[in-house]
Amino acid sequence: MTAVITQLSQVSKGFNDGDRLHQVLNCVDLSLHRGDTIALTGPSGTGKSTLLNIIAGFEKIDSGQLQLMNQQAAQWQDSQWSQFRRAQLGIVFQQFNLLTPLNVIDNIRFVLQLNNQKWSDWGDELITQLGISDIITRPVETLSGGQQQRVAIARALIHKPALLLADEPTGNLDEAAGQQVMELMCQLTMAANTTVLMVTHSETCAGYMKRRWHLEKGHIHE
Repeated sequence: MTAVITQLSQVSKGFNDGDRLHQVLNCVDLSLHRGDTIALTGPSGTGKSTLLNIIAGFEKIDSGQLQLMNQQAAQWQDSQWSQFRRAQLGIVFQQFNLLTPLNVIDNIRFVLQLNNQKWSDWGDELITQLGISDIITRPVETLSGGQQQRVAIARALIHKPALLLADEPTGNLDEAAGQQVMELMCQLTMAANTTVLMVTHSETCAGYMKRRWHLEKGHIHE
């Protein structure tokens, strides 16, 4: 039996919208196992990004249980969340969120420095596979969208995280570049044995994942 990376049990989350409560998650149960790759689809505004933010510790649940790496995480303090994000989590945003004062290689190394890790052959493999070897000294703000997304993936995977959360990772790319990025991301997460939960509206991107969850009206269906 493969290890459980993330488990939600009867998790609910809502937001006040004026006088109304907008219930985005309603008693959700789900498990992410080591090596899973899952596409999370559903209409806009149904809570897909909220679910990622809960797992990453950026949003609190209203009720239920959240288990991460065999620990009950719902009551974690900020320092515990920081340690989890630093050591076990990789995140790829649609907006890239790179550190603009730094060049490409320093953006990637930044995560290693947070974890007191040294550069390894894995770093060389990442930049080679992602095709960014020739731009590692360039400031990230001078790169194209496709190049920035590749750097973001390298940064997210440099420490071989247990879990990668990706929110519309190809949303700012054209179709050809998006497919290329998806292929590379799948190859590299498999090599790192990283679990992937990806929010997407793209049927093409969803097809790269082994499983698919659909979130609608507060519930997840597979």
